[in-house]
Amino acid sequence: MLAIAAPMQTPPPQFPRDGAKQLIDNERVTVWDATWPKGKATPAYKNPDDMVTVELNDAAYRITGKDSVVSVKLGQVNYIKNGTSQSETGTSDVPRHAIVIDLKNVKVPPMENKSGYPDAFPREGIKKVLDNERLTVWDYSWTPGKATPMHFHAKDVVTIYVSTGEIRSTALDGTVNVNSVTPGLARFNPRNRTHTEELIKGSGRAIIVELK
Repeated sequence: MLAIAAPMQTPPPQFPRDGAKQLIDNERVTVWDATWPKGKATPAYKNPDDMVTVELNDAAYRITGKDSVVSVKLGQVNYIKNGTSQSETGTSDVPRHAIVIDLKNVKVPPMENKSGYPDAFPREGIKKVLDNERLTVWDYSWTPGKATPMHFHAKDVVTIYVSTGEIRSTALDGTVNVNSVTPGLARFNPRNRTHTEELIKGSGRAIIVELK
């Protein structure tokens, strides 16, 4: 009798898993808050979607099967293509901690800026850290007491804060909201918004993922 080999199983997606909490889920993205404790390997996975990681600690981890250790820094951004298959183990005493954005395969038509105000990005003091066919990622720090120009958001945005403070947002109609922000706070802000922002307490730095 001939033995029949069992079919190879495809590893599951990276999330959900232990050590990861879902923060946002909508038609465009799923956002996870994930940690990699020292000495604990994640299950083997294969990502079906493109992903973006935003690091919240200076930390390190090892990819299974590789001898080298990967070091990451606070605010570092990486883009991971779909089909990536691996497992990771935390190696640093301070665990790796990151916000991971799963990009769903949903396309939206572009929106024309008819507001009469400038686009939200770029702006003074902002740095572009990543740009491809799916998104643009910006690293921005608000200047205390200095309001941004009134601006228009033509694209959906996922904002990941990496500092602690309070930011006042004033809409075109005069509506005011004060947002308390802390490292790891993630927010999905839909397009078609016009407002200005001002840091009124603490510090304000964020990684802003602008979806195309």
